[in-house]
Amino acid sequence: MNDKKILEFFKDGHREKAFSKLYSLYPKIEALILSKGGNKQDASDVFQEALIVLNRNLEKSDFKLTSSFYTYLYSVSRFIWKDTQKKFSKQELHNFNDIEIEHFHSVLEEKKYQLAERAFLELGERCRQLLQLFYYKAMSFKDIANMMQFKSEKIAKNQKYKCLTKAKDIYRTSNSIQS
Repeated sequence: MNDKKILEFFKDGHREKAFSKLYSLYPKIEALILSKGGNKQDASDVFQEALIVLNRNLEKSDFKLTSSFYTYLYSVSRFIWKDTQKKFSKQELHNFNDIEIEHFHSVLEEKKYQLAERAFLELGERCRQLLQLFYYKAMSFKDIANMMQFKSEKIAKNQKYKCLTKAKDIYRTSNSIQS
């Protein structure tokens, strides 16, 4: 299956078909990770993360795939593995080309997104609901107060602040553990 067809699947909303075709590339990524000292589980994890990065980038309106899917996934997987091993040195970075460095930055952004998502999921249901109403549905504090049965807009606003502060604390704690 060629890259053009896979890209059409993504554009037409047939993500499952596209990803199933991309899984044909897994053996090559597995060979890469095994050759770099990883095991089969590491290879599976790295490949999954690379697919997540690809998916997130494909959702961006300004993203353009400038290489084959194989080259893209190989580069991203290589960076994920190197990041996992924490063996980056300035010397190693000089060996990478600009496209690979760009993919590396995508991986770092993905890690930040995952930490933020984890922080959000660790909040209580009420906090998650409040933040979704405010940020995702763009509801006013007055409407949020009515919907969530707060006594006033001010209480809704204070609760949002407390929930956001809690999410930031969880994010910082997770980030310091990851580092």
